[in-house]
Amino acid sequence: MSSTDTLAALDDKSQIEARLSALADHVLQKAAELGATSAEVDASVDNGFSLTVRLGEVETVEHQRDNGFAVSVYFGKRKGTASTTDLSPAAIEAAVTAACQFAQYAEVDPFTGLADQSHMAKTVPELDLYHPWNLSVADAVDIAVQCENAARETDKRITNSDGTSLSTSNGVHLYTNTHGFKGMYASSYHSLNCMPLAAEKEDMQRDYSYTVSRDPKLLTDPLIVGREAAARAVKRLHARTLTTRKVPVILHAELATGFLRHLLSAIGGTSQYRKASFLSDKLHQVVCAKHVSLHETPHVPKAIGSRPFDSDGVATYAKDFIRNGELVSYILGTYSARKLGLQSTANAGGVNNLAISHSDLNLQQLCQKMGSGLLVTELIGHGVNIVTGDYSEGAVGFWVEQGEIQYPVAEVTIAGNLRDLWLNLVAVGSDVDKRGRIHSGSILLEQMTVAGQ
Repeated sequence: MSSTDTLAALDDKSQIEARLSALADHVLQKAAELGATSAEVDASVDNGFSLTVRLGEVETVEHQRDNGFAVSVYFGKRKGTASTTDLSPAAIEAAVTAACQFAQYAEVDPFTGLADQSHMAKTVPELDLYHPWNLSVADAVDIAVQCENAARETDKRITNSDGTSLSTSNGVHLYTNTHGFKGMYASSYHSLNCMPLAAEKEDMQRDYSYTVSRDPKLLTDPLIVGREAAARAVKRLHARTLTTRKVPVILHAELATGFLRHLLSAIGGTSQYRKASFLSDKLHQVVCAKHVSLHETPHVPKAIGSRPFDSDGVATYAKDFIRNGELVSYILGTYSARKLGLQSTANAGGVNNLAISHSDLNLQQLCQKMGSGLLVTELIGHGVNIVTGDYSEGAVGFWVEQGEIQYPVAEVTIAGNLRDLWLNLVAVGSDVDKRGRIHSGSILLEQMTVAGQ
């Protein structure tokens, strides 16, 4: 395959945008003809490829062309929804007809309907999210092999691999409704992941490293990704377990973002109106340590979590959810906001570049502040109850004594209650991981139960 053979670039972005726009206009018109009082369309086209190499050989190459077209119609306060992955006129027509039929049998819901017209995005800011990687499959294989070879050459104990994967995709997303709003933007997403295996005597351990970006020029060098993955795998060799104890715990930045998701779920609109949260009805109350703030910035150029409008077409904007420990806003889309008698925070579909405030302490300094305790680098399982706040997960990491890492740890469980953990959070490190929609440094928690032998 020559270097000019590319799979990741959209066939013609402007053509796809024009086609999606025309199809959406037709659907809205058809819905009105069938008696709908209002309607909305959410459509997307994503195109790209992914591949995996293992021990220098190509294991898989997959080309993806994903289409999505969803229409929701409203007959007063009755809602019907249908979707299709087939963008042919006949399939689209069938979808809107089905949605109108479904609406006739739906229960009346006083909170359903389009977002208020005044909340629609007036403009769609340019966020610089579209950076196609004109990469041939052959060149992609070379990059993945280089990454894996770097891992294998780092240490003689790297004896095997679970593979190195590269993926690249580009897409166009459109949302429009009968308020007259139509918003559309293109975006790209590229990633490289390396997962080597280290072995010594009878012990074998696996770890990983990865890089993601909207812009391929901003991806971490493949050699660095491979070497970091190898170093992490080797450090996990000859892990020990621990006796059960209560100690401070640091969640590495890569895990802290997941830990934050539990808090976001608890203050999300759906959990709030269902009264299914350990933070139910805590608006304007202190729910975290006083130094903790959560801030969202949806318009950062090239960022993974940036978007100009939410899934309801509401204009996104910068805001706080927690300020100096106080819960100042729930995370709301239009429907959950109406259920709670509040206004949408433009978060239908999730948060956008949400970050937790952090200290100036790097990970090593955070360990020194902890003194003795457990640095967790991997979590296993999903033992989280958002209703009660009870938290328990299997953990892998390193035992820290007097601020220094002593040895790797495995086969332990960490447990606590999220309400107490957030109220007594000691510090957030400066090692902020920005590779997703949620940004956090490593989190030092005052105390958790670590259960081992």
